[in-house]
Amino acid sequence: MLDDDTSVNDTVELAGGDGAIKEPLCDSEQGFKPATTPEDNKTPASRFLQVELELNAHLRRLTFSEPVRYIYNPLEYAWDTHRCYVEKFCQGGQTILFLGMNPGPFGMAQTGVPFGEVRSVVDWLKITGEVGHPPDEHPKRRITGLACTQKEVSGARFWGFFRKLCGEPELFFKHCFVHNLCPLIFIGASGKNLTPPELPIGEREALLALCDTALCQAVEALGVTTVIGVGRLAEQRARRALSAAGVNVRVEGIMHPSPRNPQANKGWEEVAKAKLAELGVLPLLSNM
Repeated sequence: MLDDDTSVNDTVELAGGDGAIKEPLCDSEQGFKPATTPEDNKTPASRFLQVELELNAHLRRLTFSEPVRYIYNPLEYAWDTHRCYVEKFCQGGQTILFLGMNPGPFGMAQTGVPFGEVRSVVDWLKITGEVGHPPDEHPKRRITGLACTQKEVSGARFWGFFRKLCGEPELFFKHCFVHNLCPLIFIGASGKNLTPPELPIGEREALLALCDTALCQAVEALGVTTVIGVGRLAEQRARRALSAAGVNVRVEGIMHPSPRNPQANKGWEEVAKAKLAELGVLPLLSNM
């Protein structure tokens, strides 16, 4: 837990070892890239990572009460794989940001990648790196990283859809990037995954206020012109936060692929495809 005297650079040290964003970083062919030069710190990926590190500093100051018993932050223990994802796919010229709400226990919590179902992350996105552990783990929600065998349905549906549509990740990421509003996962005493709306209202609002600010900074860093919330909550939060901050971007939404959503279980891909066509996004993503 950070106190009020802890600086952002202190948090960078915890995540990366010093005040800089450090290598090694992954490469789709060789596994890791050589160290960056100072000029590279001006890239969208570097700016985006700095926003996340600053958010981590603020989030560590928060405390949560019942029903929350465990808090995981994959932007700390899975920083290696997360940074691999950002450095590999966050690039100039992207205009669309798909925005989820927060990690799932078998997705980003394991891989450090939004909607990060393991097979999609390893086989399609080709993400590599080490995944550590949160300070305190629920015995039913262990972090096994890229070796996790549990399938996360939301992530499998999300990335599976874009894999079918685009063929190769390079086509998707030419125009799009994927991010979560909140990097934290909350777990109750039973091992239940708790979403932000299930938190006590004061704690929830303190959390989301910080995440809203970071979202505005991330959108500015990326230079996107459209934010597509994955699920109504992410869409509504993005619209409110970006409008209040005077960030002039288009905010839309698509249905969340969660198996908790009965409509998604009836054919999420067709619903998502129709919505993306309506928004004018589909032509950018077709490999036909």
